[in-house]
Amino acid sequence: MAETQIGDNLARLRVARDLSQEQLAEAAGVGVDTVARIEQGKRKQSRPATVRKLADALGVTVDALLGQLPAPHSLDVDVVPLRRAINADALIPGLDDLADTREVLPLPELADSAHQAWRAYVDGRHAELLHALPLVLVDARRVVRDTRDDDRAGGYRVLSTAYRLSAGIAGRMGLDDLAYTAARRAVEAAAEADTPEIERAVSLRYLAWTLVRQGLSEDAERVATEAAAAIEPRMLDRDSARAGVFGNLLFNAATAALNNGSTARADDLLAAAHAAAIRSSGDIATEAAIFGPRVAALQRVDLAVRSGDPEHALRLATTVPTTTGGDVPAFWEAGHRLYLAAAATDLRKDRQALGWLAEARDLAPDWVRYQPLGKRVMRQLVGRATRRRGPEFATLAAHYGVITED
Repeated sequence: MAETQIGDNLARLRVARDLSQEQLAEAAGVGVDTVARIEQGKRKQSRPATVRKLADALGVTVDALLGQLPAPHSLDVDVVPLRRAINADALIPGLDDLADTREVLPLPELADSAHQAWRAYVDGRHAELLHALPLVLVDARRVVRDTRDDDRAGGYRVLSTAYRLSAGIAGRMGLDDLAYTAARRAVEAAAEADTPEIERAVSLRYLAWTLVRQGLSEDAERVATEAAAAIEPRMLDRDSARAGVFGNLLFNAATAALNNGSTARADDLLAAAHAAAIRSSGDIATEAAIFGPRVAALQRVDLAVRSGDPEHALRLATTVPTTTGGDVPAFWEAGHRLYLAAAATDLRKDRQALGWLAEARDLAPDWVRYQPLGKRVMRQLVGRATRRRGPEFATLAAHYGVITED
C-alpha cells in the first residue's frame, strides 16, 4: 500500500465530506493522531482494520480509500440489450424478448417513440433512454422489413435516428467502439431514408464525434468538413434544419482541428458556424440539430477553455446572448457551465467555479455524472481546499464522483 496515496486520498475525502480530523477520528473510532499521521504520510503502515474503519466512516469502499477507484458510471447500468441491438447482423434481433408482440408499429407511433427517446437523451435521462432504444431499433427494423415505399423510407429515417442516439449514449458512457459502430450504421440507414441528404449529414456529424473520441481527429475533421460543404445553406436559404446541421458539423470539425493542434483553423470554423447562426431566427433543438445564436456563442467560449485561454473564455462568456427566442437543451447549458468552472478553476476563482458546478448539476443532474470534466474540476477544488467548505461543497463532491459510494 502506498502510504502517500492513502494519505492524500484520506485528506481529500475528509475535506469533501466536510469533516475535521477530530470528527473523522471519532466517527471511525480511531485516534486523531492516527488520522493526522496517515494524512501527513508519517505512518509507515496502516492496519487493514484501521483502513476499513476510516473507509466506513467516510462512506466509501476500501478500494476507493486506497486509490483503486472503480470504473466510471458506464458500469453502473445494463448496456447488454443496447449492445446486442446495435451489433446484431440479423434484421430483427431478439424479437421475443426485446420488443412488443405487435408485428409492425404504425410509422407515426414509431416516430413518436424515437422522439421520446431523443427527449430522454437531451434531458440526460439515461436509464429511460437505455430501456427505450433497443425497442425503437427493433420496431424500426420491423417497419423497414415489412413495409414498402414511403413507410419503409420513414422507417429507415427512424432507424437512423435510433442509431445516432445509441452512438450518443454509448459515447457518454465511454463505450467508444460501440458508439462508432452505431454511428456507422446510422449513416447506412440514412441512405435509405425519406430525407437522405439531411439524415446522412446528421449521421455523419455523430460519426465525426465518435472519431474525435477515438483520437482520430484528422479523419473526424475531414468527415465533418466534407459533410458541411455538401449541405451548406445558401445565402437566402432559411431552412433551419439545414443551417443547424451545417453548424453542428462545423462544431465537430472545430473540435477535431483543435485536437490536431490548429487553434486558428478551429476559430475559423466556429466563425463560419456563428455567421450561419446569426442568420437563423433563433435557437433550435431537434433530432437533427441543436443550433442558433446562443448555441454558437457557447461553443466559442468552450473552445477558448479547451485551447487553454481561460481569461478569454470568461470574457467571451459575458457576450453570450441570454435569450434568442429558442430552446437550448439543459445538457448543453450544463456542459457550458462545466467549461466555465474549468476556466475559473484555472484562474483560482474557486467560488465562481463551485457556483458553475452547482448550476451544471441543477440543470442536468444525471448527465453531469458522466462528464470527466466536472469530476476533474471538482477534484482540483477538493485537493486545494485548505479549510472546511460547508455541506454544499460536500454534496457537490459526492455528485461529481469525487466520493465514490458503495
